[in-house]
Amino acid sequence: MKPSKGESIFYVINYALLGLIALTCIIPFIHIIALSLSERSAVDSGHVFLWPVGMQFTAYKIFFISSPAFTAFKNSIVITVIGVVLSLLGTILAAYPLSRSYLYGRRYVVLAMVFTMLFSGGIIPTYLVVKNMHLIDSYWSIWLTGFISTYNMLLMKSYFENIPYEVQEAARIDGCSDTSLLLRVILPLSLPMLATLALFYGINFWNAFMSVLMYINKSDKMNLTVVVQAMLQKNDLLNSPSLNPEEQAAVATEMVKAVGVVVMVVPMLVVYPFLQKYFVKGVMLGSVKG
Repeated sequence: MKPSKGESIFYVINYALLGLIALTCIIPFIHIIALSLSERSAVDSGHVFLWPVGMQFTAYKIFFISSPAFTAFKNSIVITVIGVVLSLLGTILAAYPLSRSYLYGRRYVVLAMVFTMLFSGGIIPTYLVVKNMHLIDSYWSIWLTGFISTYNMLLMKSYFENIPYEVQEAARIDGCSDTSLLLRVILPLSLPMLATLALFYGINFWNAFMSVLMYINKSDKMNLTVVVQAMLQKNDLLNSPSLNPEEQAAVATEMVKAVGVVVMVVPMLVVYPFLQKYFVKGVMLGSVKG
């Protein structure tokens, strides 16, 4: 059916506004990438906008030499990968029994978990608990404090409830226990939701900042977010004794800071396209019980 004139005008205005909003998000990041790849003279003179001038990778080399960025990058990967695995495991183990209608008192358990979304113990009590458990300077302080998101658990629970009862009953007739039903039937059918929650948890752990500042004191255990934030505040990035005068002269501090932002953002941009096809389906099916 051909849209009316009014609908056509609405679509044009809508797409134009969405395009402008997208540009306001994309252009600054492209500019940062161009800064990180340009030569110093072009950066100092302000001639760099959306395309690198005199492309070079010296700033990336200096970024990983004059700062603990490489170690922090590895720390971020460890925190994110293990954190996602643990959080998905905990979310599944919480959501599956709560999705079973025969679980006694499940309504009160869900209400108790929802309560934590509205009220929390606060920063200081949480810190004291972590300290008394001797988890300071341990990544377990980050993993355990961000172990299960109640919102993500409710999405997973709702998704499990939407899986056809006939499929589950057929598996039980074939002799599946609750564990076998979960591993062989429920989880394979829940890949869209698992991918969606993996993305949610991955972004949360990759961007972990306050938890690392609070619980990690050793510099060699800091993640990339904290290191990049410290770099953005300092202006002595080019004073490393490992740099020769030619490298110091070829790069401005702003260029190295731009590299830090790029290195921080790009990994999530690389991962997202592989999970994007599951994202909408997982959230929509898990958000409403039909």
